[in-house]
Formats: sequence, C-alpha cells, structure tokens
Amino acid sequence: MLGYFLVFFGAAIPWIEIMIVVPLGIIRGLSPMWVIILSFAGNMATVLLLIVGFQHIKEWMARRKQKKGKSQSKRQQRAEQIMNTYGLPVLALAGPILIGTHIAAFIGLVLGAKKMNTAIWSAVSIALWCLVFGILTAMGFDYFVDRT
Repeated sequence: MLGYFLVFFGAAIPWIEIMIVVPLGIIRGLSPMWVIILSFAGNMATVLLLIVGFQHIKEWMARRKQKKGKSQSKRQQRAEQIMNTYGLPVLALAGPILIGTHIAAFIGLVLGAKKMNTAIWSAVSIALWCLVFGILTAMGFDYFVDRT
C-alpha cells in the first residue's frame, strides 16, 4: 500500500513526474494498471492546482490593468488565438518528455491558452505518456526478467 501512495505522491511532484515514477513503480513489482492510474491522478491533481491558481493571478492582473484603463492590444489577441489553435496540443504532448507537465501547462497559460483547453490537453498528454511508459516498462521488464 505504501508503494502505491509513493507512486501517487511521486507523480505529483514536479520534475519527478510520470517519466520516472511509472517505470520505478512497475520495476518494484507493483501492478502496472494501478501504477498508471495513480501516476495519472497524482500528476493531474497538481497540474489542475497550477491551472486554477494561475487563473486567479491572471484575473487579478487583468482587473488591475482595467482599472488603469489599458486594454488588450490586437497583437496580444492574435497571439492568444494562434496559441489556442495550434500551440497548446504540441506543447502539452511534448511537455512530459521535454520540460515536464507542470512547466508545459504554465507556459501554455502564460502564452494565453484558456484554462479548460490547458486542462484537457494536459490530461490527454499525461494519460498518453502514463500508458506509453507503463506499457513499455511492463513489456520490457517481462522480457528481461524470467518469472518462472
């Protein structure tokens, strides 16, 4: 039971995440299915906290900007539209192996992605990479370890 808690907790910590936790959990002899599920849940929980927290800060900054009478420029509107159309899926899918899921979500939000889109693409990416790491580790571990 402690092993499964450590999988959940490890996946929730930025920079440790699913790329390390999933293979380690499976190699330690835990059920690949539960390792994948708990890794997804742990990583997604902290990514959602980041998204919700970032949104509050962004809204506070927007209210402050509005009080000063400044509005969003056409250039900023166009940059957000491009990011929401093309950039976020690639950023979210490449994030876990290049920069981490938390940093990818943060960068997406900074560049103007909507919080719902960021949450959805982060969930898709985390689920995909949990499955990939889980299946490859389980297959590779079974291949190299004789369990007779």
